[in-house]
Amino acid sequence: MPVFRFAPSPNGYLHLGHAYSALFTEHWARRLGGDFLLRLEDTDPTRCKPEFAEAILEDLRWLGLAWPEPVMMQSGRLAVYAQYAERLREMGLLYPCFCSRSEIAEAATGTDPDGAPLYGGTCRHLSAETIARRLARGDPVQYRLDGARAIARAGVLTFTVAQPTPLDRPQIRYARPALWGDVVIQRKETPTSYHLSVVVDDAAQAITHVTRGRDMEPSTDIHVLLQILLGLPSPAYTFHKLILDEGGRKLSKSKGAPTLRNLREEGWSAADVRTRAGF
Repeated sequence: MPVFRFAPSPNGYLHLGHAYSALFTEHWARRLGGDFLLRLEDTDPTRCKPEFAEAILEDLRWLGLAWPEPVMMQSGRLAVYAQYAERLREMGLLYPCFCSRSEIAEAATGTDPDGAPLYGGTCRHLSAETIARRLARGDPVQYRLDGARAIARAGVLTFTVAQPTPLDRPQIRYARPALWGDVVIQRKETPTSYHLSVVVDDAAQAITHVTRGRDMEPSTDIHVLLQILLGLPSPAYTFHKLILDEGGRKLSKSKGAPTLRNLREEGWSAADVRTRAGF
């Protein structure tokens, strides 16, 4: 049976872009006779707040969506992610990185698909003595995937892409994780990263179809790599359109996009939101 999921981060209120993604996912789950699951990706302790989590549930119920309980909360699964990170470490694929953001930017060898500075591998060849000394004195550390070694170990990287309208005509696509360099697997403030936790949780929830915006398409290359390394199943992926503002930019929490709560205060109904999103 098909299993879909909507997995927002409770670091702000939902806007029309989130509504479109949730409605798109629920629509295809229902159309294919599958399940629609909700997961909250709340591993960032500095930005994710309980009030935002409650607001997400309220907004989605207002839109008329329903899901099985309990909702998976990533903050309660940190020990699980640490176990999977340890498996990568045992393969010799993780190394500690002590670089600050400014140091990474200064030594960058280009940009990654998101436009961020591409890590130049400064810490990849640190000696065991240097690593031990810096860990002993408590220097902030994150752990990166040795991209070249990981790709060599994984071999051929392919995944299935299903066209969004209709959700069929599957195509096989080659992943290109090398574009990301050595991505962070365990962040300084938590024993996981988005890339690690999302593939672990998709496997745990038996997700068969991942629907995400086109802006998230490049991240899939890293996820396919991790799935192969960790022996996890790879769902079919669909990349849907983005809802844009009047300037043609993707709606964003950080850039003050009107939230569903704002629209509700202005008199919008759930039916209005569904109509605006094409559902």
